[in-house]
Amino acid sequence: MRPTRPAGGARSFWRTNSLTIVFGLLLLAFVVGQAVSGLAEYNETARTDGLQQLSFLRYVTSSSFAVDLLENWQSEYLQFTLYILLTIWLVQRGSSESKKAGEEGRQSDEQQLVGPFARSDSPAWARRSGWRRSVYSHSLVLVMAVVFLLSWFAQAVTGRVAENDQRLRDRLDPVGLADYVVSPDFWSRTLQNWQSEMLAIGSMAVFAIYLRERGSPESKPVGMPHDVTTSDD
Repeated sequence: MRPTRPAGGARSFWRTNSLTIVFGLLLLAFVVGQAVSGLAEYNETARTDGLQQLSFLRYVTSSSFAVDLLENWQSEYLQFTLYILLTIWLVQRGSSESKKAGEEGRQSDEQQLVGPFARSDSPAWARRSGWRRSVYSHSLVLVMAVVFLLSWFAQAVTGRVAENDQRLRDRLDPVGLADYVVSPDFWSRTLQNWQSEMLAIGSMAVFAIYLRERGSPESKPVGMPHDVTTSDD
């Protein structure tokens, strides 16, 4: 008799976690690519200016690399923090990224399956009352906001170091952290990322009204009318 294939194992793990795994591998590949190209650019500038070039390890642990990395991370987490919060109260008719009109707000305990309406397999804190349920009810946006603030602060710290390195080469006095966070360099780095994130998420909400991608949860069914939101009856 042919042996039965076990339900678990590596194949099952890959199948049920493939989205996270693929995005993790893509993130790693893009970070490595950014490091390689960034090192080449840095060393080319260093050669032109007659300065010491860096090794790969020195570059990826430098403030120049860190600030470029973190300014993108903080803007991404800002985007998702705002998106999570705004889609509680704001709607876009016909978009698969939106609740339907009339469903604005945080919904009832019954709709959210918390407290006495929780299922037997609901998360433990969803079945609790008091602060634990309140914290868990907002845990997604809390974590997103904390990561945004931490990465934004780290961008300010590493950006200041990178700025002072440049000022040292130009024989200028270094700037403190308080002065750097109100400087044009800090806000130029910050705002050029913020505006691109708002463009991306806003256009996605509008494109999803009229455009489709068959089989994607980010799209309405191909034959659904444009003015119907996916949660509409």
